[in-house]
Amino acid sequence: MEGSVRDVNDSPGSPDHAALDRVGRIQAEWARERPDVDVRPQATIGRLHRIAALLTEELTPVFHRYGLSEGEFDVLAALRRAGDPFERAPGELAAFTMVTTGAMTKRVDRLERDGLVTRRRAAGDGRGRVVALTPAGRDLIDQAFTAHMRNERRLLDTLTPAEAARLEQLLTTWLGRIEPPG
Repeated sequence: MEGSVRDVNDSPGSPDHAALDRVGRIQAEWARERPDVDVRPQATIGRLHRIAALLTEELTPVFHRYGLSEGEFDVLAALRRAGDPFERAPGELAAFTMVTTGAMTKRVDRLERDGLVTRRRAAGDGRGRVVALTPAGRDLIDQAFTAHMRNERRLLDTLTPAEAARLEQLLTTWLGRIEPPG
């Protein structure tokens, strides 16, 4: 099989093995141990998984600099994106940040304790609640978001503009095919 991982000289001491990245080494070992299984998907999925972990390591320090966890940043960002008056229902926030309502409650509790959001009854619905940014919350998310975008730009600038555009297009296409609509 020309060009496959099975063609790599994958003995641990070989120069070819040393030149492989972490995913390539794992893939080569599986190909050696299980030649009956097509390990090619691991080349893409494994690298995406590794990149996601490395990106998280690079992104979270910016949130921490502003006293926020990644989840708290997401809540403040979802409120800020809502536009004036910068508020959403807790269920809407949970959907935007892809967490359970229980997890959302914990995040909102902390943000409220820190004076970054408020909770109130929804107008016209005594049972409904609304979470809103405070002026301090808006100032903080504006600063944190600006720093976050600078950090993401730094990370993306490791690719050429053409590479970044191709990657964005491929990821958009793939995500559109595997993520349920809505």
